[in-house]
Amino acid sequence: MEREKTYVSPEEINRQRNYMESVRALNEGMTMYATERTYGCQQNEADSEKLAGMLEKMGYILTSDEQIADLILINTCAVREHAELKALSVTGQFKHLKERKKEMLIGICGCMVSQEHRKEDIKHKYPYVDFLFGTSMLHRLPEIVYLRLKSGKRQFYLDGGEGNIAEGLPVRPESSFKAWVTIMYGCNNFCSYCVVPYVRGRERSRVPEEILKETENYVRSGFKEITLLGQNVNSYGKDLPTALSFAELLRKICAIKGDFTLRFMTSHPKDATKELIDVMAENEKIAKAFHLPLQSGSDRILEKMNRHYTAEKYLELVDYARQRMPDIALTTDIIVGFPGESEEDFEQTLRMIERVRYDNIYSFIFSKRRGTPAAEMDGQIPPEVSAERFERLLAVQTAISSEKNRNYVGKTVKVLVEGYSKTDRSKLTGRSEKNRLVHFEGPESLIGNHADVKITSAQTYALFGELCTGKETE
Repeated sequence: MEREKTYVSPEEINRQRNYMESVRALNEGMTMYATERTYGCQQNEADSEKLAGMLEKMGYILTSDEQIADLILINTCAVREHAELKALSVTGQFKHLKERKKEMLIGICGCMVSQEHRKEDIKHKYPYVDFLFGTSMLHRLPEIVYLRLKSGKRQFYLDGGEGNIAEGLPVRPESSFKAWVTIMYGCNNFCSYCVVPYVRGRERSRVPEEILKETENYVRSGFKEITLLGQNVNSYGKDLPTALSFAELLRKICAIKGDFTLRFMTSHPKDATKELIDVMAENEKIAKAFHLPLQSGSDRILEKMNRHYTAEKYLELVDYARQRMPDIALTTDIIVGFPGESEEDFEQTLRMIERVRYDNIYSFIFSKRRGTPAAEMDGQIPPEVSAERFERLLAVQTAISSEKNRNYVGKTVKVLVEGYSKTDRSKLTGRSEKNRLVHFEGPESLIGNHADVKITSAQTYALFGELCTGKETE
């Protein structure tokens, strides 16, 4: 994709800003509320922050209460069928709100509606949905809302194929201390099970100057944690006029003055390099936590998945990372029940988990995605076989995660306090550098700040402790 075609022009951004003012004028004199529902990955969350920023500029007050909303926006995911069905189910639940409040607007955006068949489903089966738009149309939300309000006609937009990067949009961060910074969009890998290249387009990198400016602004504003986002961050910079590797970008960001922790996701093993691992080891600002999706421990299945690496190559990266950072936290993604997966293939995955000993895994049963090669492959695994393997996989990883968490008992970890525990309002909760969930009692004033917590007990996926000033750290 030619670089000049990847960016939204300044003139177009100004046009959308004019639409923001036009929507505000249409609603002048009224108190208008908007709410968002976001499903899917961190990139969707980052997109929703831009959508929220535009909604505020249009004069809407953001709320979490759909009952009072004048506009409901649902940002969808298409990675698995379950995510799509959940978004459609929620959309269906809003029908009664629309019947009671006919002037309310309901919009759907994101990956799910970047598929032609989903657009048609919604158009004909959900007549109360007022507008929808795909992932490359995000910057046009003000125009879409204005046209719906002005004309009274439903608005439907599929991606135009531009794959645009829109700089300068308003952003309303969900957090006041944790920020998402998208460094690139799209994906070129075309894994045989994945719809992302079809719904998010081909890879295109933001220029480093914009990334550095955005990060510096967050650091100056007191944000404690910055997470860089991309479908495959290791491919960053390959399409820039002057190539810049992801490792080099990390070095530039680490040179920004300030006290902050830097994270990134997601890495593709075929593009992860020893240089990246060296940069992680050498820079204190980078969290020693590495998410490296494996998907399968079988070379045969990896080839069918179109992953372009072997189990041996993957282990070379893991071993080098542990050589440079012995205490690094490793996490991964695993797909169970991929078409053609034999018992031996699955056993190889289990052996890989036992060999690597991940801190945590994100495991999923294979989900057919319309239009992908894997959906049409022979050897589809029966649901009961996939479910049985899934349970065995969880049992192996649960034992490993439990043991790793027990090793924290008696140690003191530095925690970024995020808020109150959802299950126990008497406790604060946060995450350590290694992304461990930590619960403890403490004053509300700690929210958004770091605290030293001595771990007193551990469960499989959470640590419990007490606030302290101990010197021993993770």
